[in-house]
Amino acid sequence: MRDREPTIRSRELGEGLRRAMHGAGLTGKQAAHRLGCSPSWVSRLLSGKRGGTEVDVAAFLAICRVQGAERDRLLGLCREQNTQGWFQQHGSRLPKQLVTLIDHENRAVGIGDFQATLVPGLLQTGDYARAVISRNVNVPVDEVDDRVAARLARQSLLSRDRPPRLTFYLHEHSMRLPVGGPAVMAEQLRHLLRLAARPYLALRVVPAALGAHAAMSGPFTLMEFAEFRPVVYLDSETSSLFLERAEEAAAYQNILGALADTALSEGQSRELIATLATELDLDREDHEHRA
Repeated sequence: MRDREPTIRSRELGEGLRRAMHGAGLTGKQAAHRLGCSPSWVSRLLSGKRGGTEVDVAAFLAICRVQGAERDRLLGLCREQNTQGWFQQHGSRLPKQLVTLIDHENRAVGIGDFQATLVPGLLQTGDYARAVISRNVNVPVDEVDDRVAARLARQSLLSRDRPPRLTFYLHEHSMRLPVGGPAVMAEQLRHLLRLAARPYLALRVVPAALGAHAAMSGPFTLMEFAEFRPVVYLDSETSSLFLERAEEAAAYQNILGALADTALSEGQSRELIATLATELDLDREDHEHRA
């Protein structure tokens, strides 16, 4: 049987089976022996390249002693593993799509991101993230710390030995909105300047003077991979959408290309960010002096 190009669901299924196998203290070779199949078959199943039947997956879960809600979730993924794209509804609780997003971020060799009103989560300071999350009326107070920690934990991506190529387009409005107050925002801007010095990370500002621009449809993240086609991630208050059809990815690649042609250069962007940070510091000092 030829390997197929994995879908988001088949990769999610593979990761779930891998966690189950490790949780049971088994290696791929041991799991293959218990199932009466080859280690290469198990490896392809875990990578999402070889689609197991529902019976195959149920047997795999049985040797790993997985029951209850997780078993139901993985069998559901098995039934839908050939479906491209993924719309997830998660309500106002801690988003379950976070696991899917983190998995794809960690696999990506390139990430392009546009944000209209906020600094991207991968670039946020702790204080900035807390200011954003705590003002979300749908987030219970007792979940704020967990959500902030989860957002900051994603940023380990930036410090690994071989990080992906990262290109962030931020609209100027996102840096003029004093989230958390002048002190928090000024530190956030300085943090952006520190990150922009990294050779694998490009930070470019879409100036307000540009008016209408290519990304007027809203924020998005496009992730590119070495082994499978690009995935676009769209997020909203109560749901998220993962797109993986070739024509969908191409549409967002076109948007990134247009932003590359119209946004400020990296040098100009750093100058603007530094200017805004200085203005915030001066405004704060003036306010404290008058107080």
